Amino acid sequence: MSLRIRRVAYFYTTLRDRPGEAYRFLAELATSDVHLHAFGAMPLGPDRSQLTIFPERVEKLAAVAERIGLVLDGPYPAILVQGDAKLESLAAIHERLYGVKINVYASTGVTDGEGQFGYLVYVAPNDIEAALAALERMH
Repeated sequence: MSLRIRRVAYFYTTLRDRPGEAYRFLAELATSDVHLHAFGAMPLGPDRSQLTIFPERVEKLAAVAERIGLVLDGPYPAILVQGDAKLESLAAIHERLYGVKINVYASTGVTDGEGQFGYLVYVAPNDIEAALAALERMH
């Protein structure tokens, strides 16, 4: 099992849920050379959406947010695991964290359809170093 495991930072922000809001935000990031590991959007009631942004470089995202007046909540730590898209890889990640008594309180994964996956693992901030250490022993 070939895995790449690393700590990443993420931020939350809330936008009005109207057509084009996410587009304008993402376009601003793209024209400002902000690269992302991942991005997510979830509704928060009938007229708000919460964006979760995983920038490659925290300082670039922070500069854009300040320039456009966007309030960011974070950074928070998460773990990004990338590797071969096999169900046993995901099970092994959870087994390893369970073995050191670390709770995964959220996760999100996706495959590229070509045999690779990306998996975001959320653990309590005070568990992040122990979780990384446990997962590093997997490869």
